[in-house]
Amino acid sequence: MTEAPGGLPNNRRAARGALHGLKVLDLSRVLAGPFAAQILADHGADVTKIEPPQGDETRELGPPFVGDSAAYFQGLNRNKRAISLDLSHPDGRQVLLRLLADADVLLENFLPGTMKKWSLDYTDILQKRFPRLIYCSISGFGDQGPLSSMPGYDAVLQAFCGLMSINGHRESGPTRIGIPIVDTAVGLSSVIGILLAVAERARSGMGQHVGTSLFETALSLLHPHPANWFASGNTPGLTGNAHPNISPYDTFAAANGDVFIAVVNDGQFKRFCDVIRRVELVADPRFSSNGSRVGNRNALRTEIEPALREIDATELCRRLTDAGVSASRINSVADALQHSHTLAREMVVELAGYKGVGIPVKLSRTPGSVRKAPPCFAADTESVLREAGYDADATDALVASGAAPKKNAKRRDVPRRTNLHTYR
Repeated sequence: MTEAPGGLPNNRRAARGALHGLKVLDLSRVLAGPFAAQILADHGADVTKIEPPQGDETRELGPPFVGDSAAYFQGLNRNKRAISLDLSHPDGRQVLLRLLADADVLLENFLPGTMKKWSLDYTDILQKRFPRLIYCSISGFGDQGPLSSMPGYDAVLQAFCGLMSINGHRESGPTRIGIPIVDTAVGLSSVIGILLAVAERARSGMGQHVGTSLFETALSLLHPHPANWFASGNTPGLTGNAHPNISPYDTFAAANGDVFIAVVNDGQFKRFCDVIRRVELVADPRFSSNGSRVGNRNALRTEIEPALREIDATELCRRLTDAGVSASRINSVADALQHSHTLAREMVVELAGYKGVGIPVKLSRTPGSVRKAPPCFAADTESVLREAGYDADATDALVASGAAPKKNAKRRDVPRRTNLHTYR
């Protein structure tokens, strides 16, 4: 089968999204893998979420719940179809192999060795049988090395890789970053890796293994601290909201609220001083360059805080922004999601029964889209199996045997209230 530019078969390309025609099987659970698969789905890929009989555990991570699933699950699984397969069951493995016959990408985040245990190892089995397959595995610590058998969780990797050691104040001590930053970044790295492999496949016709891990991604997120340590040998410590290499770049108290002010060069520092009416600071040798300001950051704070406390926070941010100095009030999540700019940039999307964050990558000719709410457990069993060549009797047999269950083995038969505030 010939391929068009981008590595997709000519008869599977269309105008609906940049990845329309890319078939993805998503065996992953929790956050990193589902997030990666959702990005691919947002841009047109045909993504089938394959859950274990007990379901993706994020369906239970509530309240709040939206219908039968937690809001946590809703945020990571839109634009997907859903089926459940028990890969410990031989018939479940056979279904997966049939689905792989025309798949482009398989995504999983099991512990290293799990797929081999099921005779689904990439190197020994899948690569030989499906040479064009792009196989993306996400693990906690990679597939080799002394820690490769350890499971990985976002906060644990934040602690292990030093992220917590530089996040927080002296009063708070080391603090977890308030979002699952490592899991999210691994998802993004996985998308990059998959698309790199798709591009290379257009030249070679061959798939390959894409390996990402929380460990390697967490280390890659530490900039500029590794660069500073490599150069100076000084171990970074808690930085609070300040930047280790730039000043003033921190949170400050204004007249009626906190603001974050980012001054990244000497020109901006002059304009900042003009706005707060402390122009004499520009000529002060303690503050005449960024290096001197970093070395005298405490003295600089002492000089500028009284002036900042006299200006209304909103007005201060307006004046600084007008002057070309970046600044913002400390908005809540609700503030950010309801802001007029958020709505103007289509960063809140809504379907019947679903509301979520929009698509951050804007393509002019082949934009992404939100077409389908996150699926109920095994909601697309019949259609997925029919496309794989199973008739109604064969499908019923797979369901009855437990190889392709339609009922979540962990589902509690307890009514869950939809978060009415979200969908009012």
